[in-house]
Amino acid sequence: MRRSSLRLRLFLLSTAFSLALVGAVLVVAYLSVTGAMMRSAETQALRAATPAALYVADALRSASPSDGALSDDAVGATLDRARAAEAFFGAELALYDSAGTAVWWSDPRAVLPELASERAAAAARTDGRTASVVRGGLFSGMLGSADLGAAVVHVPVTLDAAHEGVLDVVYLPIREEAVVDEVQPEMLALAALAAVVSIAVMQFGVRWVLALVVGLTRAAEQVHAGDLDVQLPVHGDNEIGDLARSINELLMRLRRRADAQTRFVADASHELATPVAGIRGYVNILRVWGGEDPELRDEAIRAIDRESRRMARLTAELLSLIRGEREIELRAVRFDLNARCREVLADSATRHLGKQLEFIGPVEGQLPMVGDPDRIEEVVAILVDNAAKYTPSGGQVSVATRRRREQVVIEVSDSGPGIAEEDVPYIFDRFYRSDSSRSQETGGFGLGLAIAKRIVEAMGGAIEVSSVVDVGTTFVVRLPKTPG
Repeated sequence: MRRSSLRLRLFLLSTAFSLALVGAVLVVAYLSVTGAMMRSAETQALRAATPAALYVADALRSASPSDGALSDDAVGATLDRARAAEAFFGAELALYDSAGTAVWWSDPRAVLPELASERAAAAARTDGRTASVVRGGLFSGMLGSADLGAAVVHVPVTLDAAHEGVLDVVYLPIREEAVVDEVQPEMLALAALAAVVSIAVMQFGVRWVLALVVGLTRAAEQVHAGDLDVQLPVHGDNEIGDLARSINELLMRLRRRADAQTRFVADASHELATPVAGIRGYVNILRVWGGEDPELRDEAIRAIDRESRRMARLTAELLSLIRGEREIELRAVRFDLNARCREVLADSATRHLGKQLEFIGPVEGQLPMVGDPDRIEEVVAILVDNAAKYTPSGGQVSVATRRRREQVVIEVSDSGPGIAEEDVPYIFDRFYRSDSSRSQETGGFGLGLAIAKRIVEAMGGAIEVSSVVDVGTTFVVRLPKTPG
């Protein structure tokens, strides 16, 4: 129902937009045509004004008595002869006396009382004529017969020796209106065709967008059902394709996260089950033979200690993960960063004594900074322990510190096997372990780097990694010298 409602709304919206767009184009086209026709009518009126004024003036002069006024009947008879003798480019004439009264006209449509003020202005001018336009129905030709009004030129004339008047040369755009009426059906048909095509094109676009929405809905339903093996189709290099690609990348990350969590549960179960079984077995050995064989007792105690420390490490990492989900509380005290780094290196050297690693620390001297020393030490310990685990016997682990402007930089490097390029973007994800690190020898559960990144970002810093396979890895931590 909701999907149908969206489809209906988009259909109505696209239809309304298409009709509005086509209607606007139709109005602009009609106004362009009628504007061109009215300009043609004004040109015709101006062309007719000069010969009409000359003919009327000559006719009035020849008919006027030398010592008297010309009667209205004589004016009319004289102008009728003049009108019959010249077509005046299709213009109609109307003659007005000084009082503004029409004394003669060639066509009743040429009598325009509404232009009295324009005629009065023309009579008052000494430099010739004026022009004006009578507007018809602006949109009359769209649905009915066109009415373009009239184009008028007002010319002052001398009626007789004692009277002045005004001649209106009126061009009635009958031919122009016929042109508008002739193109009207074609314009309407073209507008209807454009509307249909526009609606069809927009509906095609709407169906394309709705197909993506349907795909998103199905993908969401599959994800909700626990199936992350979903891929949205990607069509073209456009915004829709970009959205589909982004969702596919998100689903890929979710699959990686789900696979990593599943692997973590399996690995953690195995890691917990193995030391528990070992501890129980050695306890049984101690219970039966431990009192009689000191060497066997010492071996059992060492094994129990080793397995219990392994369980403690897993438990500590799980607790760190849970604590990382909460908001991290940070202190702001002044301390020596180099001293803390040297302590971490000393502890790590003790834990990995059997690998004969070379631990290189910061140069002697102090590097004071303000922050939470325990949290920063935890980050350095995670990175150093991580480097020591993956560095082969006889290798090197180093920590370097320096001040750079308003930042403190910590670099932890190793000479281990490095990290594959395809694994680098994911090493800070929780539970993620590259294939090269998933071994019983190194252990680990894919939590340490995620915890370190969480702490560094909470302090307003950043952590990044660079690695070359078979050469080594370097982690760079950048922290503000003083908390913001």
